[in-house]
Amino acid sequence: MSNQGNNAGENPLRGAKGERDKHSAQEVEPQTFNLSRRKLIQVGAVTAASAAVSPGTAMSDGELPRTAPPEMMPVRLNVNGSMNQLEIDTRTTLLDALREHLHLTGTKKGCDHGQCGACTVIVNGRRLNSCLTLAIMHQDADITTIEGLGTPDHLHPMQAAFVKHDGYQCGYCTPGQICSSVAVLREIAQGIPSHVTSDLVSPPALSAAEIRERMSGNICRCGAYANIVAAIEEVAGSQES
Repeated sequence: MSNQGNNAGENPLRGAKGERDKHSAQEVEPQTFNLSRRKLIQVGAVTAASAAVSPGTAMSDGELPRTAPPEMMPVRLNVNGSMNQLEIDTRTTLLDALREHLHLTGTKKGCDHGQCGACTVIVNGRRLNSCLTLAIMHQDADITTIEGLGTPDHLHPMQAAFVKHDGYQCGYCTPGQICSSVAVLREIAQGIPSHVTSDLVSPPALSAAEIRERMSGNICRCGAYANIVAAIEEVAGSQES
């Protein structure tokens, strides 16, 4: 009797409801999202790459990307008094045009970033780094390289001064140094000021400080700077007299 009474006193629906509440609590329990930082970066990179490639441009397996042919253009370069007609890639630098197409290898390729000055040439009377300019930008320009300044039998005065004062060691930077030196004296003669010119109204003085400042873009890894300045000063003195 007592057992029947206890069983009768229990609510069978309450037990079922308790089981449902238990399952509901398990369903709404937040689940942990385990994703490492490295995995997140990898997934993000793949997603970005997938979005960048449109379905129309996606390549099939084994298909190699095709590079467009170079854009060619004719160009005339007046180099060392000789007119040269070339058909070159529009991306060709003046330095590569001189070295690879005209085989004037006196102009050196050093850093190829315009930081060392080894590629200096004179274009329309002004010095520039030939690695930083495209050949097609200098149609019919007058270009002077180290080969056009002098020959072994008839040296330019600046070349002779560099030899006399030992303004070089390995010699790799020397062509750019000499071309820049010739242009520096021309700049001073034309009254073009530099960063160290104190009086912008009067012509700049031809001093060692002026020469060093103007030649600062030409790097000599061997450290022959003092001899280079001495060579330039000698040529400048001979021009004044």
